[in-house]
Amino acid sequence: MRISFDVDDTLVCRQPGALTERDRLGVRRRLTEPLRRGARGLIQELHRRGCSVWIYTSSLRSPFHIRLWLLLHGIRVDGIVNEDRHRHELARRNFTQLPSKYPPAFGIDLHVDDSEGVRLEAQQHGFRVVIVRPEDNDWTQKVLAALAERRAA
Repeated sequence: MRISFDVDDTLVCRQPGALTERDRLGVRRRLTEPLRRGARGLIQELHRRGCSVWIYTSSLRSPFHIRLWLLLHGIRVDGIVNEDRHRHELARRNFTQLPSKYPPAFGIDLHVDDSEGVRLEAQQHGFRVVIVRPEDNDWTQKVLAALAERRAA
């Protein structure tokens, strides 16, 4: 099972009062973006369950930058789709309007995002997404429940 995560407002939550992971590697917060609390444990659990974990972001952050950021938080991922890779891959497909995300193009079975627009695109284009809000403190349980539901389907 391949699962992907959006970055902004999904793994990085900058809202006042947002809960973030402790800085366990001694990296100053100003050198890296804050990681949402629970992300490290969730991704480790997904790997333990045999999932391939990807990042799928509409930002222009480079794959190197994303990998480094996650490694500084003790996380490894199996693949990264940024805006450049997304546009390059989807240019070969016949969309009348290019969706902001299209996980099936990368073999992704379940995508985790905060965007209502991505939820609507999932309905329109037939892919699975679980929506988690920045203020949602039990977001990891939502992801695990969606994974269980996807595996049962």
